[in-house]
Amino acid sequence: MPSLSVLDLVPVRAGQTSAQAVAAALDLVERADRLGYRRYWFAEHHNMPAVASTTPPVLIAAAAARTSRIRVGSGGVMLPNHSPLIVAEQFAALEAIAPGRIDLGIGRAPGSDPVITQLLNRSGTTSDVSRFPDHVTDIMALTSPEGATVRFTSGTEYQVKATPSASGMPQVWLLGSSDYSAQLAASFGLPYVFANHFSGEGLDHALRLYRDQFVPNESGEGPRTFVTANVVAAPTAEEAEERAMPQLRMMARLRTNRPLTPLETVEQAKADPFDAMAESIMASTRQKWFVGTGADVQGQLAAFAAQHGVDEIMVSPVAGAYDGEGSEGRAQTLELIAAPAAVAA
Repeated sequence: MPSLSVLDLVPVRAGQTSAQAVAAALDLVERADRLGYRRYWFAEHHNMPAVASTTPPVLIAAAAARTSRIRVGSGGVMLPNHSPLIVAEQFAALEAIAPGRIDLGIGRAPGSDPVITQLLNRSGTTSDVSRFPDHVTDIMALTSPEGATVRFTSGTEYQVKATPSASGMPQVWLLGSSDYSAQLAASFGLPYVFANHFSGEGLDHALRLYRDQFVPNESGEGPRTFVTANVVAAPTAEEAEERAMPQLRMMARLRTNRPLTPLETVEQAKADPFDAMAESIMASTRQKWFVGTGADVQGQLAAFAAQHGVDEIMVSPVAGAYDGEGSEGRAQTLELIAAPAAVAA
């Protein structure tokens, strides 16, 4: 069984407030810490009715305060939305709050639609997508104890540090679902995460590129990677399939340009059938998910990890809720698949 970690988008369902969704996520990170999961990451998405993970650094700080062992981080910070210096300062502060437990996962996508991208751009100087490699390098330098040096045309130098006296650095990971991200991670000698939960296409090719082209950096570490996966586990296969429905329907809404809504309950999802096109998308998406009893999902994840040569899988617990429930479905998923995980502290 591979080591297990958690990716959380902080889902917001019908009738639930953002405050309740965030509280449920923080309860879940405490549970993951007790169960021995290796790391817990928050995604960055904007202006989505069913997603409350808009600001990973804030959620990471709250999660770090509620846990003692598990690594906490971003999956990821969408760098085009932010100044590299701001990201470096935020994660240097997080590293000071929870030394040795902070992961900085960085992605190149905007994490939202063009309107939100423009609004984010108005809030300050943001990263140019075309300069993504330079900005990754800047962040690594700024968060190091030595800091970065700005050299002026006059020949003078100016020292910049993300925090005055760093004793450690967050672990930087590159995230992606394309050849570009795999090759960039390899060229920097950085660990790489393939966003399999998002598309599931091109996984083998991206991992092969990363491993074949990997160039060690000064740390001397070899290639490290893991993959993400959408997971629903329940006491029965029937319950697991039902709990998968609300999130599957959300994916179908995204891919057919339907209006987005808070996540439905299982009962709402069952009462409102989609058309044939949307149902086909749901069926296709379902084939890439890991859904079933705890034992079934454990076996599926172990086979998946062996197939792709990884020793860690980051699960996105996408179990929906029945009427009157809180986050029992997501907590149940983590409980049912955790027992055999060989998780390193």
